[in-house]
Amino acid sequence: MDFRPFTLPLLRVYVGRVMTAEHPYIAVARSAISVYLATNEVPDPPPLDGDPPPSGVFVSLHEPAGPGQVEGALRGCIGSILPREHSVRREIARSAVAAAVSDPRFPPLQPGEVDNLDVTVYLLGDPEPIEGPDQLDPARFGVIVEGRGRTGLLLPAIPGITTADQQIDIARRKAGLSPDDPIRLSRFSAAIIH
Repeated sequence: MDFRPFTLPLLRVYVGRVMTAEHPYIAVARSAISVYLATNEVPDPPPLDGDPPPSGVFVSLHEPAGPGQVEGALRGCIGSILPREHSVRREIARSAVAAAVSDPRFPPLQPGEVDNLDVTVYLLGDPEPIEGPDQLDPARFGVIVEGRGRTGLLLPAIPGITTADQQIDIARRKAGLSPDDPIRLSRFSAAIIH
C-alpha cells in the first residue's frame, strides 16, 4: 500500500485547539490508525534517511488533558519491548493500530476519533538487567518485571509515578504477579515523542 496519500499536514486544526509542527512519527501513528479504520489494513510507511534502526516501540493514546491535568485519560497503549518489524516507521504503525483497536482495556477507536486524541510514541532502548529498585529512576527509565513466565512493563515518565517501588508494583500487577513472587528486573530508556 502506498503510504504517501495518507501523510498528514504539519498544521492540524481541531475543534477548540490548534496543533503545529506535529512530529513525523506522531503523523505516522495517526495516519496508520486512520488508514486501518478505513481499510482494515496496517499501512507500511517507507523508511526515510535519518530514521533510527528498528527498536521496541509503544504508542499511547490519551484524551486531551483537562484543566490542571498533565495528560488526559488513557484511551489505549500497546507496543513491543523488542522490534518485530523491518523499520521503525512500520513498528510505529503496527503499535499505533494495536493501541487503537486491540487494547483489551478499551473499546476500539471509531473513525475520526484519533483526530481528537493526544498521541505519544516511545522508542525504547535495549533492556538491561538490574539488581534492584535503587537502579531505577521513574522519570528516566521504564521497568520490565519478569517472573513465572510472565512479563509486565511500565514506561518511563508516567505522571504520578515518582518512585521505583511504585513502578515495580504496577509492572508486577500488569504481569499478574503477586508481591511474593520472585522476579527479575530490567530497565530501559526511551525517546518520548509527543
